[in-house]
Amino acid sequence: MEEFYASRLDLDKPNPSRIYDCALGGYHNFAADRAALEQAMQVNPHTVAICRANRDFLRRVVEFLVAQGIDQFLDIGSGIPTVANVHEVAHRTNPEARVVYVDIDPVAITHSQEILKDIPQVTAILGDAHQPAYILSHPKVQALLDFNRPIALLMVTVLHYILHTPQAEDAVRTFCAPLVSGSFLVISHGTNEQALPDVVARLEKLSDSTSNPLRNRSRAEITRFFDGLELLDPGLVFIPQWRPDPRLSPNATPYLFEREPERSQVLAGVARIP
Repeated sequence: MEEFYASRLDLDKPNPSRIYDCALGGYHNFAADRAALEQAMQVNPHTVAICRANRDFLRRVVEFLVAQGIDQFLDIGSGIPTVANVHEVAHRTNPEARVVYVDIDPVAITHSQEILKDIPQVTAILGDAHQPAYILSHPKVQALLDFNRPIALLMVTVLHYILHTPQAEDAVRTFCAPLVSGSFLVISHGTNEQALPDVVARLEKLSDSTSNPLRNRSRAEITRFFDGLELLDPGLVFIPQWRPDPRLSPNATPYLFEREPERSQVLAGVARIP
C-alpha cells in the first residue's frame, strides 16, 4: 500500500501538504507548491494568515488535551513537520506522549521519518484519510497507541479533501469506533459560511489543479461530523474563536481575525467521546 502512495508522487504538481509548509515558512516544498500559494494569495490575500491561524489552533488544542491527561495522539493529514507540531507541543508538558502522524504525501512522510528517527514515542506513516481501516490496523499504529486508553484523534484541515460528504462522515465514524470513552475528536474544516461565493469558487477551482482537491462545507455539514459526541465549549466556531490564548493571540493571529474571525474561513470544534 505504501508503495502505491509513493508511486503517485509528482513534484511538478502542487500538493496541499507542501503548500501549507510553504505558508508556514517551511523549506520542504517545491516550485509548483510556491506558485500555487502565490495564486491562492492573489485570490485571497489572507491565505498565509489563515494557515498560520490554523496552526495556532492546533497548538492550543494540543495544550488543552495534554492538560486533560491525554498522552496519545493520532494525527490524520499531519503534513510536513514544522515548528510547533503535535509532538513538540505535547512533549513540553509530557515528554512521554505518543504521536502517530499520518499523511498521503510521501515527501511529508519521508521528512517526518527522518526528523522523528530518534524519538521512539513518535512515528509517521503513509496513509489516506479515505481508508481509515488501513490506518487503524497499520502495525506502527497498533504498536505505538494503546486503544484501551483515551486517544486524541486530530483531523485538522483534512476532511475537506474527502469530497463526497457521506464518505467523509463514514471516515469519521470508522476512526472513532475503536476509541474508548474519554477520547477526543478534533476537527478544523474549510467552510463557505460568510465567505464571498466568488472567492470560494476560485479557490476550489485552484485546488483542482493540486494532487488533492478540496471541498468546503457548510456549518451544518461540519456539525454532523460530531453527531453522537459531546461537543465542548465554545462549540463549532471559527478557528481564532476556539479558546483563544489571551497571552499570545494578539501576536499569533492577524488583527483582522480578531475583529472578523469569519475571514479565517475555517471552522473548528473539539468533542469528547462518551
